[in-house]
Order: sequence, then C-alpha cells, then structure tokens
Amino acid sequence: MNELAISLDPHTKVPLYEQIYQYIKEEIQSGRMKSGDKLPSTRALCRCLEVSRSTVELAYEQLLSEGYVEAEACRGYFVADVEELYHLHRSSREQEKRNVIPKEEYRYDFTPSGVDLNSFPYHVWRKLSRECLMDDRAELFRLGDPQGEYGLRQAIASYLHQARGVNCVPEQILIGAGNDYLLMLLATVIGQKHKVAFENPSYRQAYRLFQNLSYETCTVEMDSKGICVEKLEESGADIAFVMPSHQYPLGIVMPLKRRLELLKWAEQRAGRYLIEDDYDSEFRYKGKPIPALQGYDRKEKVIYIGTFSKAIAPAIRMSYLVLPLPLLSCYQERSSFLSSTVSKVDQMILQKFIEGGYFERHLNRTRALYKNRHDTLLASLKTLRGMFRVSGEHAGVHLLLHMHNGMSEKELIRRAKTQGIRVYGLSEYEVEPQEEEQATILLGYANMSEEKIAEAVEQLKKAWT
Repeated sequence: MNELAISLDPHTKVPLYEQIYQYIKEEIQSGRMKSGDKLPSTRALCRCLEVSRSTVELAYEQLLSEGYVEAEACRGYFVADVEELYHLHRSSREQEKRNVIPKEEYRYDFTPSGVDLNSFPYHVWRKLSRECLMDDRAELFRLGDPQGEYGLRQAIASYLHQARGVNCVPEQILIGAGNDYLLMLLATVIGQKHKVAFENPSYRQAYRLFQNLSYETCTVEMDSKGICVEKLEESGADIAFVMPSHQYPLGIVMPLKRRLELLKWAEQRAGRYLIEDDYDSEFRYKGKPIPALQGYDRKEKVIYIGTFSKAIAPAIRMSYLVLPLPLLSCYQERSSFLSSTVSKVDQMILQKFIEGGYFERHLNRTRALYKNRHDTLLASLKTLRGMFRVSGEHAGVHLLLHMHNGMSEKELIRRAKTQGIRVYGLSEYEVEPQEEEQATILLGYANMSEEKIAEAVEQLKKAWT
C-alpha cells in the first residue's frame, strides 16, 4: 500500500501523530487494511501529508507497540495478523448495539422519588461556597474526622432536636455520602449475627443491601398502622428496619401506640434494635410533623438515619446516622479507622447553610411548593372519582391510587404510557410478591409543576376510562 487517504485537522487539539495513528488503527480494526498489507514508508507518508517525519514515526511507533503493525528490517512496516482482535472488536460492538435499550421519553413523569431542583437556593449555596474557600486554609483539604466535622454534627444534632424530637449529642452522629454507605458502615458496627426484618412493601434498596452483606433477612406483614409487632416477634428477627413517620411506599404514619409496642419489642431482649429511616419527615400536610421514634427511646434501642437528599438535593450526597450509646463504643472499637466519605468543604458549606437559617427557610418554601402541587393533584383527580381510593396523601411527595376499575397494574401502566405518562405500580416495591385484589398506582408530584400535573391527570382520564 503506497497511499493512505488521511485527512488531518491542524486546528483540533488532537496531535497530528495521534490522528495518523487513530486512522490506521481503525482501518486495521475494521478489516479494510488486512494482515500483510504494507504501509507507506515514513518518508513517503510525511511528504504526502506535509508533516514532519518525526510525526509519522511517532504514529508508527505507537501502532508497533500496540501490535497493530510489524517492522521488518530493510522492508518497512506491515499490518500484523490481528484477525482475532478484529473479530473481538466487531463482536463486542455488535453486542453493545444489541444491548442498547432506547431511553423511553415521557411528557409527564409521576416519579415518587422526585425532588424540585428549581427551588434550590443556588445563589446562597454559591455565596457560602465562596466564604468557605476564601478562608484559604490548607486544613480544609486534609482528611477530616471519620465521623464527620464536629461543627456540622453539632448543627445536625440541634436541628434534629428542634425539628424531629431526636435526643442525641454530636458524638453520636456519623456523617456519610448517602444512606447506602451509612448502612454498610452500620454493618461493620453491629456485626453479622443478626436477622433483619423489613416491612413489605418496603424500601427495596435497603433490603437488597442487607442481603448482599450476607445478613439473614425476612419480611413482616403490615396493617393500616404499620408493621405488625406480633408477626415481627414470630419472625425471629432481632433488628427491624422501619419508617414510622412516613412508610415508603404506602405512606402510613405509624400511631404512637404502635411505636411504643415496637420499642417494647426491642427492649425485651439484649441485642435487639430498630433502624428508623426518617427519609422525608420534613414534608407533612395535615397537622404537625410526627416526632421521630428515637425521641421516645429510653433504652438506647433506636438507630436513627436521615438524609438531606430529599430536603435539599440528591447530589448533596450527605446523610447522617445517630447511634445509640452502646453502639457508639462498638463503632469506636471496630470502625473508626474508616475515613469520612464527605469532603470537609462540603460539610462546612452545609454547616453554614443550617446555622445561617437558610435550611429552615428553604424547607418552608419547599413545603409550600409541594403543598400546592399536592392540592392540585388531589383536586385534578376528583374528575376520576369512582375509579379509585386515595391513601398516603397526608405526608411525603407521593400518594397512592387503589384502583377498582377492573384493570391490572400492567394495563394501567401501559395505557398511561400511550399518553406519554409514566406511573409506577406498587408491585415494584414489594420485597415478596403479594396477591392484590386491586391494582395500586403511585403518583409523585415533587418534580412536576401544577400546570403539568393538571395536564397529566387529564391525559390519565383518557387512558383509564
């Protein structure tokens, strides 16, 4: 082969030798240049492309080092036998094409896990970021306290006491990058010899995590008040993962009597604990927020976990764990060598955000925003009266429609999709499948405007009637 139709672009940031190398490599991988084909000499190619000889030599050396070409003394460069590489490259590309699942586009998405990011106070966050970085302290970029910076833990302890009735000191708090990490950290604290019970349906991510960590797991039936304590006792579990302030996905708010029954169950034996996931307790639309279960705990039996993902933004990636005092000593003995997974800069910004009153003001605005969307959704659904029963509407950012129009969950989801609407079935959250007499659909409203909500419900009416 005496010529190569290489078109070089001198204006791109990609070096010329790399453009030559890339072109020849792709020709070989595609099979257009075959084993034994002779490449132009470096002198001939540099004249043809009007580049320096060293540029061509660099490209050839790279091809030579990767095994795409071979050099023969006094003869030049030849394409190596890379038939296997060619087939591997082709088959992997074809496999990739087969595995690509086209992303489905929806005009309306009633995701239950949505967050309104348009209301995020970007200007405040930028201002606090500048303030933190203007200090110009090298200390900011060192590894911090494994539990999280003390100032932030102090701010969280104060907030939890005032807003959630949680009784703790900063020393009991661990800060980490998300609930998943903190639950994995908790596993190193409590050890493996436990059986963990979950409500059904439940937050499947937590269930899968404990299963993957090789814990024995089980599910416990629920009634209208939450997890059944008698069934929990029968399960043989010694740890129960519960969401008493707003059960996900059913939206049940556990009454005080059931909470006290749970605490009594935990107190009956040493080594029993309750993991209280208080993931979105800030959003309640009927009465005042229900105090956390941890606030009623007098025997150090509740492990409390919360997050800023719902209240601020998912990308904040900051959650917190409040350990009972007996487990705090276990943490210090077994797990305190693990470094914090959240940067000190981000922790300082959040600390200023809470201490400066910005967090409280943001929550107040967000509550009002979600309350309006909540009311709009309920008002719009009245046009479909008679097709379902609503539940879980007093808290959180989603509600449930218990359908009685005879359609299955799959049919309801399929029909909604034909109108460009994405809805979610309760079966997605069931750890163990249950026989449902009627289909149940979840509708979230956090990331949809009031106008969009009204439009979407009008389209659902067409789909479901």
